[in-house]
Amino acid sequence: MTGQVPQVTARQIFALALPALGVLAATPLYLLLDTAVIGHLGSFELAALAAGTTVQSTVTTQLTFLSYGTTARSARLFGAGNRREAVAEGVQATWVGLGVGLVIATLVWIFAERIALALTGNPDTAAAAASWMHIAALAIPLTLIDMAGNGWLRGVQNTRWPLYFTLAGVIPGAILIPVLVARYGLEGSAMANVIGLTITSVCFLVALHREHEGSWAPQWSIMKRQLVMGRDLILRSLSFQVAFVSAAAVAARFGTSSLAAHQIMLQLWNFITLVLDSLAIAAQALTGAALGRGTVGVAKQVGVRVTAYSMVFAGALGLVFAVLAGVIPRIFTRDADVLATLSTPWWLMIIMIVLGGVVFALDGVLLGAGDAAYLRTITIASVLIGFLPGVWISYAVDGGLTGIWIGLLAFIAIRLAAVVWRFRSMRWAVVDPVVDTEQGGRS
Repeated sequence: MTGQVPQVTARQIFALALPALGVLAATPLYLLLDTAVIGHLGSFELAALAAGTTVQSTVTTQLTFLSYGTTARSARLFGAGNRREAVAEGVQATWVGLGVGLVIATLVWIFAERIALALTGNPDTAAAAASWMHIAALAIPLTLIDMAGNGWLRGVQNTRWPLYFTLAGVIPGAILIPVLVARYGLEGSAMANVIGLTITSVCFLVALHREHEGSWAPQWSIMKRQLVMGRDLILRSLSFQVAFVSAAAVAARFGTSSLAAHQIMLQLWNFITLVLDSLAIAAQALTGAALGRGTVGVAKQVGVRVTAYSMVFAGALGLVFAVLAGVIPRIFTRDADVLATLSTPWWLMIIMIVLGGVVFALDGVLLGAGDAAYLRTITIASVLIGFLPGVWISYAVDGGLTGIWIGLLAFIAIRLAAVVWRFRSMRWAVVDPVVDTEQGGRS
């Protein structure tokens, strides 16, 4: 084992993490630009965008296993020397994403106004949000295709292509946001989103066509095995979304300024977490490959090194947001009430950034190890014990946005304790049976 540990180098980690950072940062930066453009139309439009993007995020992130679960499975096969089967995981994941995405998009399109009204409690805001959602729903199956593409390419340790494909869609979409918003208002934001995701999805499909050598037919037996692992990740994602939808709903009850401020902070937090996830993705791919080869010592070394790098990175991010506390919020709004609402929760978010450096790194290790059931359990517990009590107590005592973000901080703190304990226990470090049972078993 001693001779295996040096195989994990900083160069290996950052060769995977830096392109992944580009992918993960591109979409949140795009959304931040979108928020800034819409924010200058007014607080009403910003509140409508908050409702619309909350729904869009909720329905798509339920299927994050299309990226994270596919990465874990593909990485094990790749580590065992079976690249063809690793790529084949992407074919079946793409079929799952396309089929489920079309069903979800149809439901969102039909029930958009009812969903938005339930979320906002304001008929005018709900009508504007529904108008955005009717167009943005077209992007749902495209988003899920992109998730599947990211998953299998990360699994074969290629994070450069996803970066190129993401930028190919994000850059034209970003250019179109101010143009289409100026012409069509809030709906122009949704149009730009659909155009950008269409370009990216086509790129992923072309790459899959180039790399895949076997059958293209949907194979239920394979998709079923993907869904078995995905079940725990879906429940985990669902617990995230229940919490965040509750937070948005409570923020809306505190008024338009509160919901607009929450939208700004939520988009910033999403950006920060996905940036930190770049190192977690490297950990996931390297951990999965190491366990696929049966080298537990290498997998442990991945976790130690990635966590150290992530802590440094998170500390630097926290410092930037602390120093620029009076500058960054004004990029998104000039409304005095919104800025005042942001002032206290901002510092809670900075604490969450620092703690998140450890949480997300070890999340990546455990995901790479296929420890999805444990992550599901601790996430649900963190929501029930930390997040939801904070959110609804805030509503009951009129605690405003500060109370909501105290709940978020408790959520992160509980997860921190749980993943540190799990990593130190080494109970996650087992060889995943996907390699033994499926290798060479596909037509």
